[in-house]
Amino acid sequence: MKSNKLSILLFLFGLLLFSEISAQEIEKGYFRSPVKPGGRNYLSGNFSELRPNHFHTGLDYKFGGVEGEPIYAAADGWVHRIKISSFGYGNVIYLKHPNGNITLYGHLRNFVPRLHDWMIQKMYEAEQNELEVMPGVGELPVKKGELIAYGGNTGSSGGPHLHFEIRDSLDRAMDPLKAGFPEILDNIPPTPQKIAIVPLELDSRVNGKFQRIELTPVLSGSSYRIPETIRVSGKVGLEIQSYDKLDGAENQNGFPKFEVSDENGPLFSLVVNRVDFNFTRHFLLHTHQNRFTRLYHQPDLKFDFFTPNTPGTGAFQVESGQKKNIQLRLTDAYNNARLVNLTLTGVDLDSTITDGAGPVSPQVTYYKGIMKIKVKQGDKGGLAQFFIGSQAYEIMPAYQDSQSRTYLWDLRFGIPSKIDLCTEIYYPDLIGHFPVGKEHLHATEKLTIKTEANSLLEDLYLRVSNSGTASAPVLKLQETTEYLWNPIEVLWNVSGFTGDQTKTHVYQRAANGARSFVGGTWENGQIRFKTRNFGSFVLAEDNVKPTITPIRVNAQGMRFTIKDNLSGIRSFEAWVDGKWVLLRYEHKQAVIWSETKAKQPLKGAVLLKVTDMAGNVAEYRTTIS
Repeated sequence: MKSNKLSILLFLFGLLLFSEISAQEIEKGYFRSPVKPGGRNYLSGNFSELRPNHFHTGLDYKFGGVEGEPIYAAADGWVHRIKISSFGYGNVIYLKHPNGNITLYGHLRNFVPRLHDWMIQKMYEAEQNELEVMPGVGELPVKKGELIAYGGNTGSSGGPHLHFEIRDSLDRAMDPLKAGFPEILDNIPPTPQKIAIVPLELDSRVNGKFQRIELTPVLSGSSYRIPETIRVSGKVGLEIQSYDKLDGAENQNGFPKFEVSDENGPLFSLVVNRVDFNFTRHFLLHTHQNRFTRLYHQPDLKFDFFTPNTPGTGAFQVESGQKKNIQLRLTDAYNNARLVNLTLTGVDLDSTITDGAGPVSPQVTYYKGIMKIKVKQGDKGGLAQFFIGSQAYEIMPAYQDSQSRTYLWDLRFGIPSKIDLCTEIYYPDLIGHFPVGKEHLHATEKLTIKTEANSLLEDLYLRVSNSGTASAPVLKLQETTEYLWNPIEVLWNVSGFTGDQTKTHVYQRAANGARSFVGGTWENGQIRFKTRNFGSFVLAEDNVKPTITPIRVNAQGMRFTIKDNLSGIRSFEAWVDGKWVLLRYEHKQAVIWSETKAKQPLKGAVLLKVTDMAGNVAEYRTTIS
């Protein structure tokens, strides 16, 4: 008997394993619409859409601005993960299906009673106000078309909608529109907004200069074209800003497919068919400032969207006097396509280029390890000296005119400690080279930076500046438009700071002065912190407790607003009659409220504790009779 049971279990395990391995594509007709099945649906977002710092990995179903839309299971399966949270996807359900796929339903207002009561029980057992649980296989089964929840605005949502995803067996997001939902209509081809031409190496030029230019396509019949003449030298690449629309909605969405050809035929394609969440932040390498899709190979990019995915893909080099006609084909998930045509004309490098007035002080910019310095023209010659260690290297301007000179330096050749620009001495704020894919430590008296093997998206030539005063220091790392994959560790020497270290932490300061909590621990006049973002960092002291304002406190339940003046809310806990009580939180309204098992009434002494990120604790006490 035991042998038969073992055989059955092995068979089921093998069947499930086979299903998970084979479920790498979306089968049309397998999934039913999770919203208004058989009706008409409109989307505010779709798969592969460019969002701030990430790809949008699913469909956002519109609800007309109201909560409570019924949400249905897209296929037979069971609850794979379920979570109640104030951030991210908010209240969310993940279903696992017999074919190995996973579907996700996010920003839910609430679950149906069967799932809601099960989850509340788990939260009371764990005594946690936010919780994610992974039920066993088949523990919480669902049927295709079964009501599982109601749409809402929880988590990091900007309005009521359902975020819906379909993932493969390896938990990678795929395009749900491939499921063929008839409720969603799209007969509109993508629209190009801007085409960018970018230099890819030191000797690259676009219209005579080492520069990135953006051009606006114009409609020509049913396709678009770039009317300007684009003169190039060396290797250049293309970037595109574009969007797609679906029928009946004005939202600017994304689309998955880009194909590039020249007069001799197809060259390469880029298809966003899966997004691996292990590499989500590589979106920042795939795009230019979250807006332009880069249509050229980047050696450190973890996404495998290109065919062929080789070092030369997307690098255009046109011989002097020759022309190359390039065509981009933009295709959405419904195979609506739009063509964009442009022409590159090859020219020789020219050291004399009109480049406008010379700057008052050196104008220094960086692009992928190349340092560009523009200075005003002078009468002391043009041969600049770059000092690398004990060596001095003399270089001529890459190009110049009567008003300015421009120098280019490849930082792979070394990081200059100073540069003699003939008219003045310039000291770069570069502190070191941090190689991608490796652990690296750089230490000075004022600053120690440590990167892990997975901290960087590409090689980093770190720029650091210190300003402010001893009591209010400011540390700047790179620019906010440059990005990390995972956090780096910083040890910042601020020995002149005399404030209360127990309440003082690092904050990132935005251009408008707003501060966001980073954290940190003090070590003998230094503060150690981790950051996944570049920008300006300051110290700030938070000695103010959070505020607690009761809205309703009675036997039927408790409701409060909680706010903090600087560091933000870290945690909140409540007890009634000495027993822990679950609190739900909506951070967008700064409201918390109680929820008891089986709606049991509250009675007895109440204690609510709210703690901010700096460790300040506020308490509220009363008695419910």
